[in-house]
Amino acid sequence: MGCFFSKKSKRKSGKELTSNGAENTTNNNAEAEPKQYSWDKREKVDPNDYTLKGAKDATIGRLPGKLNGQQLVIQDCENCDIYVFDHSATISIDDCINCRVVLGPVKGSVFIRDCKDIKCVVACQQFRTRDCKKAEVFLCCSTQPIIEASTGMKFGCYQYYYPELAFHFKDAGLSIFNNNWSNVHDFTPVSGETNWSLLPEDAVVPDYVPPPDSESEFKGVRVSTDAGRSIVPLTRGGRRKDCDESCLFVFFSGDYTTANARKLIDEATGKGFILIQTKEVAMRPEDANRVFQGSAEDFTELISKGPVVALELNGDGVVEACRAIANEVFSGTKVFVSENKNTSGRDVDNFFNFADMQMGL
Repeated sequence: MGCFFSKKSKRKSGKELTSNGAENTTNNNAEAEPKQYSWDKREKVDPNDYTLKGAKDATIGRLPGKLNGQQLVIQDCENCDIYVFDHSATISIDDCINCRVVLGPVKGSVFIRDCKDIKCVVACQQFRTRDCKKAEVFLCCSTQPIIEASTGMKFGCYQYYYPELAFHFKDAGLSIFNNNWSNVHDFTPVSGETNWSLLPEDAVVPDYVPPPDSESEFKGVRVSTDAGRSIVPLTRGGRRKDCDESCLFVFFSGDYTTANARKLIDEATGKGFILIQTKEVAMRPEDANRVFQGSAEDFTELISKGPVVALELNGDGVVEACRAIANEVFSGTKVFVSENKNTSGRDVDNFFNFADMQMGL
């Protein structure tokens, strides 16, 4: 029986004969090109493109399209105006002093650590601070904001606009209607002390964070801090309501759900009513029974099409006014509106308690 290793090796001479007997050495001695893998073809990433570090008395940041969903680190900055007009994965802000910061929508977390005297406009999935002193934040946060070992923290509802912002919210997977800005959890409370509070209800962004300087690279970004133009609806949140009468108004999934919700807000606030809170959440048939009760069958098919958007509006006569708006403005749209002020409080509690449980709040 033969053995593989017993065969004589036939080493190639490196020369071949052509059909006419001539030697052909073309490419025989050339090394084979290395195999190309998908990761070899990726663009090289420069860490400096995703870091803002060590700036002082400067205006810095990123223009739309520069981050494109990547993470960003902001570190060791002092007395700076920082503008991030793009969506990102996560953002950490460390060891910054006396800075004004605007962050475009963040798909994951914004973590602020060891900072002092900062003012921010932030939209994110998760918001957390640790070892911070004196921060004023206009916030849109999908989950419950958390502070830890932080003092002098103040929060207000997000108010901001630039042309690409709505697309950036979508790219980051954030809903403009899920904003828990005032539902703050203090992870390290101190007995007899209050580490956080709400900004004055009439607080406006320009008093805390200025628009980009006309001489900076961000001068071309058309920013507005007018609450009426804000991508995120301005809500009262956890502040005490002026009136005992509230109304639940629910839009079901469709092509114009967001536009209809904005139209309702404009109509209702134009009549002097207050927007307390909003939520966008998916529902099941059994959820409809609990939330809409006697009207559940009317909406079972609609909730299967996608998330619903619900709004709580408050003020004397708000139920009657909302029902009139539904008939006059949204006559061709299927909506849920509280029937009367005697049951409207129950409607509000049923829906938002359900929504908070769904979202783990």
